[in-house]
Amino acid sequence: MPRLSLRTATLAALAVGALGLAACSSSPSASSSSTTTTTAGSATTATTGAPSGAPASGQIAPVQNPSPVGTFGTKPVVSPPTGTPPSQLESTDLITGTGTPVTASNTVTVQYVGVAWSNGKQFDASWNDGSGQPVSFPLSGVIPGWTQGMVGMKVGGRRELVIPPNLGYGASPPQGSGIAVNDTLIFIIDLVKIG
Repeated sequence: MPRLSLRTATLAALAVGALGLAACSSSPSASSSSTTTTTAGSATTATTGAPSGAPASGQIAPVQNPSPVGTFGTKPVVSPPTGTPPSQLESTDLITGTGTPVTASNTVTVQYVGVAWSNGKQFDASWNDGSGQPVSFPLSGVIPGWTQGMVGMKVGGRRELVIPPNLGYGASPPQGSGIAVNDTLIFIIDLVKIG
C-alpha cells in the first residue's frame, strides 16, 4: 500500500476512532477544563483537566522513557517501547514551542511519526508519504489520545504521546496498518501551525 494511502487511512481511522469512542462516552464534552504546563528535567509535561476518557486523577502522566529530542522539522526517532504499556495517556514535550497553546477545538498542521507498542515498528509517518509535507486536521475529529494529548502544545514544539487503547483505536485498528487490536500507540508530533 502506498504511504499516501496508509497516511490517509490512518487519518481517517483517527477520525473514525474518535467518533466510535465519543459515542461510547458518558460525557457530553471531551474538552479539557484547564491547562497548565510543568517542567520535568529538560522535558516539559502537559497536564490538563479531566476530559472524557482521561485518567480519574485528571492528570496526564509524563512519558516514562522519552525518545531522543532530535531537531524540530526533521523526522524524529522513537525509542523502542519496553515493559508493560501504560494504562493512561502520557505526554512529554521534547521541544517546547512558543505562542498560543492548542485547544481541543483547534485545527492543527503537524508532522508526525506513529509507532505500535506491540512490535515497536513504525506504522505511519507524515515524512514518508512521498511529499514530506505536514498534514492539517481538526483535533475534534481524531482519536481522543490526540485531542487530549495535543492540548497546551505550542507552535515549534515537539511532543511525544503514549496513547493507551481506550484513547486510540481499541478493538478496531485500521486494517493492514500494523497496529494490533488494543495496541498502545506512540506518536512524536511537531506542531507546525494552529488554524
